[in-house]
Amino acid sequence: MSTNVTLPVLLAPLLLMLVGMLPTRWVNRNPALTGSLCYRAATAALLVSIIAAVLREILPARLIAQRAIELPFGPTELTIDVFYNSVTMILLVLVSFVGMIVSRYSIRYLRGEPDQGRFFKWLGLTLASILGLIVSGNLIMFMAAWVATSLCLHQLLMFYGERPAAVLAAHKKFVASRIGDFSLVAAIVLIGSSLHTFEFSEIFRVMAGYQGNLPIALRLASFLVVLSAALKSAQFPLHGWLIQVIEAPTPVSALLHAGIVNAGAFLVIRMSPILSRSPEALGMLAAIGLVTLALASLVMLTQTSIKVSLAWSTVAQMGFMLLECGLGLYSLAMLHLVAHSFYKAHAFLASGSGVDAFRAPQMPYTPSGFRPGRMVLSLFISILITGAIAYLFGLTPGQQPAILATTAIVAIALTQLMLQAANTDRTPMFLFRALGMSVLTCASYFALHDVFAKLMQDSALPVLATGRFQYTLAVLVVIFFIFLLVLQHIFRNAKGRAWEAIYVHLYNGMYVDVYITRMLQKLWPVTRKIRA
Repeated sequence: MSTNVTLPVLLAPLLLMLVGMLPTRWVNRNPALTGSLCYRAATAALLVSIIAAVLREILPARLIAQRAIELPFGPTELTIDVFYNSVTMILLVLVSFVGMIVSRYSIRYLRGEPDQGRFFKWLGLTLASILGLIVSGNLIMFMAAWVATSLCLHQLLMFYGERPAAVLAAHKKFVASRIGDFSLVAAIVLIGSSLHTFEFSEIFRVMAGYQGNLPIALRLASFLVVLSAALKSAQFPLHGWLIQVIEAPTPVSALLHAGIVNAGAFLVIRMSPILSRSPEALGMLAAIGLVTLALASLVMLTQTSIKVSLAWSTVAQMGFMLLECGLGLYSLAMLHLVAHSFYKAHAFLASGSGVDAFRAPQMPYTPSGFRPGRMVLSLFISILITGAIAYLFGLTPGQQPAILATTAIVAIALTQLMLQAANTDRTPMFLFRALGMSVLTCASYFALHDVFAKLMQDSALPVLATGRFQYTLAVLVVIFFIFLLVLQHIFRNAKGRAWEAIYVHLYNGMYVDVYITRMLQKLWPVTRKIRA
């Protein structure tokens, strides 16, 4: 006897969709009840997601059936299918949990606001669309949920429609999303015409045994997927909207930064059977992520607003996540996605308390200037620690060239920790504690990587080719991160008019978004909306 997981998994988005289908007049007359219904629906979706995950783990695969539901739709039939693997399981629980927390927080946060009932209506529809995107079993369902997520989110971003800055950010997001939608539609058409299927399970099966080079249609589709993922994840140069959507209510920022913006990485992982056979597309994805990461990590150092700094942090983290995907490290990208979601949801929802944290006594920091010798020694020690622990976990560059880049990036992160310890307190005990913390952090990182690698064995096809291109890309990433490390420390200790000018340029994001704003204002001017 088999257990069909299609209906339980589909129940998660359906519960939230019911809240979104309530009439606008009714929800505005009953905002407290609507908020309560949204919270309870999100809680029920989380419980359903956990039950489905438990069933998947305790029942053998042969006892779990995933049958499609066919609905009459004009002359044809609309197929509602579920693709339930480890990625689906993890993200379904994650998004449901974040949705529950955001819904609960919004009840108190929006109390007394006009149209708060309408807010919960669109929050329910947005969460339903995200969950529908995660469980989609074919590309047609995926595309429908992809567009629905963007359109529902647009309504939340326009909650304060009387604020010109909020409207401008929503317009930027809308334009970027539509370009991404057209790219993804074109990619789906090319994939369907080449592989003669839209089902994810069939695409995985066909591509797992695929030999030789990809045809031109699939190569072009892989580049279009990369473009769509980059636009969804607010990558350079169309990243400005993610910085400015902080004009929306804080729960919207938390949901966006902790959930929706991760859809770009999710798209790449879902399309890994095709992208893993296209090293050029992965190289393009890695380059986009690396440029975005470099810009955002430097700009973030200059920001004085907590929320703006958090937004630039998200841009940098999305760049890092897509860089991991571009290197073929899908399991690390998934680990990064989960960790970043929890961190950023907490950071935005607790941003008000963050001001109090800055007022508290801080650990003394004594800038000691840029000392190359100390940096080289710290980097050498970090590389020894990281290399030894990576070897203990069985990770070697021979298995996958990107492991070399991963090990180096972890070592550079540990170098930052050790340099901060050296500049804060130079006593041997404190440095010894920093060394122990570095070992613990590194071991935890690789242990979690091992866990996620095992979880995702059935969820992403690895990059098969390990030629000169992959090694060159890995080495370039390592060199770039070392350069970024040196640049950050020089910048923190630099003085003079030239560095002050650089500081001003970085504070304004190198003015990239300014030109995009001017272009958009000519095409789609912002008009002030007065709330009734």
